[in-house]
Amino acid sequence: MALWVILLCTLIASLLGGLYLLGVFRRRRPDEPPLDKGTIPWLGYVLDFRKDSLEFLKRMQRKHGDIFTVLIGGYYFTFVMDPFCFGAIMKESRSKLDFRTFASKLVWQVFGYKPIEANHSIIRSSSMKHLMGDGLTAITQSTLENFQKLMLFSLSSGEEKRVWQEDNLFHYCYNIVFRAGYLSLYGTEPHQGADDMEKANEQDRIHSNQLFHEFRKYDRLFPRLAYSVLPPKDKMEAERLKRFFWSMLSVKKDNISGWISDQDQLLAENGVPKYMRDRFMFMLLWASQGNTGPTAFWLLLYLMKHPEAMKAVKDEVAKVLRENGQEVKPGSPPVNITREMLNQTPLLDSALEETLRLVAAPILVRAVLQDTRLKTSSGTEYTLRKGDRVALFPHISVQMNPEIHPKPYEFKYDRFINPDGTKKDFYKNGKRLKYFNMPWGTGVSICPGRFFAVAEIKLFVFLMLSHYDLELVDREEEIPVIDISRWGFGTMQPVRDVCFRYRPCF
Repeated sequence: MALWVILLCTLIASLLGGLYLLGVFRRRRPDEPPLDKGTIPWLGYVLDFRKDSLEFLKRMQRKHGDIFTVLIGGYYFTFVMDPFCFGAIMKESRSKLDFRTFASKLVWQVFGYKPIEANHSIIRSSSMKHLMGDGLTAITQSTLENFQKLMLFSLSSGEEKRVWQEDNLFHYCYNIVFRAGYLSLYGTEPHQGADDMEKANEQDRIHSNQLFHEFRKYDRLFPRLAYSVLPPKDKMEAERLKRFFWSMLSVKKDNISGWISDQDQLLAENGVPKYMRDRFMFMLLWASQGNTGPTAFWLLLYLMKHPEAMKAVKDEVAKVLRENGQEVKPGSPPVNITREMLNQTPLLDSALEETLRLVAAPILVRAVLQDTRLKTSSGTEYTLRKGDRVALFPHISVQMNPEIHPKPYEFKYDRFINPDGTKKDFYKNGKRLKYFNMPWGTGVSICPGRFFAVAEIKLFVFLMLSHYDLELVDREEEIPVIDISRWGFGTMQPVRDVCFRYRPCF
């Protein structure tokens, strides 16, 4: 009899424990945000969230207001849509709200890299040294040379006449920007003397193009890999691609950037083995190049769809060249676009900022390590529960908010500047906003390579507009819809490509 009692108690305890893990007993406390667990234990709203994160969060916001907690795949996420709360969340101490807990699991899953405690400080210090200030000046020059190597070699050789060439815009932009960034960061083929240089350049063009095609295969799998929903065949392909990049990025070349070499050395000094450092290099490649090419695509597409914007930005580019004593014409030396010149383009800056407002959609997540109080702009205070996660989705809450950005679905190339060229302020409920566009994140988790990414995109667009006439093959071409599977992972991508044509403008 006693044995049956023990077995029965064990069964009941196991059942209750299982129900607890499934979230059956979770109840909203009086000082917590509205709670919505959905109808499926443990899974909650995971299927709705994966299907279309944007529409799901809009629906929850209409139902619950600007702050709500939802169950997604065993985790409780509190989404905060009130932009006046963003500062408090981003500035909260790491002992209460920690972004590394969530990020560490993700990078292990998608890149096979296991972060160490010093990772954040290593990336931050190296980025400040090499991707900002004087370091940014040096790598901007290197990136310019690689863009010229990929884009303009046929012009200088006289092989390309003033005839239209057609291509797919997304592929073209992603391909060129990725390859220039890769060669600038990870190095180029060695060569000895001028005679050997063109052979090395050709090898760089071939190798970087092959690498890009493999990268695109991985990039297409990335969202489902991050959600752990890849079918077996695709999962095997993802593992093959990981091993390919771990191997390729372990080879050191000439002119490797200080940003890469310093981080590799610091990781080695912290006891990270070589095989794990190779995985870290793959993570850096995706982090640095996974969004710049798609952003360049959207920017050029919006400019081609808006002739007044194209003319204004193209005139600005020509003006900067003239004022710096340079001209694009047959037989002239390649233009030298310096970092200082890139800082003289307020219209291009605004057009890029507007593009990012429309298509950048990261989800910023923090793990709640201690119960944390949060005060809203209305004065209501809520408690974020220990063990939950708090998340921001600026694309809805600020970037597409019509009160902050009137007619938010329209592309307005000068939205972010005043008539005198100064930066514009933005308001909500009559109060000035600090956070009105957040493509790079913010706080301690802000993208450390954002200045290099901006320079990379602007260099590409600067060269395209100064050397080529551009137009859509079909001038009535509609802006393609975005791939909704990529919500939360940075710059969105189109579901289809767009045909464009280009020709030398001299």
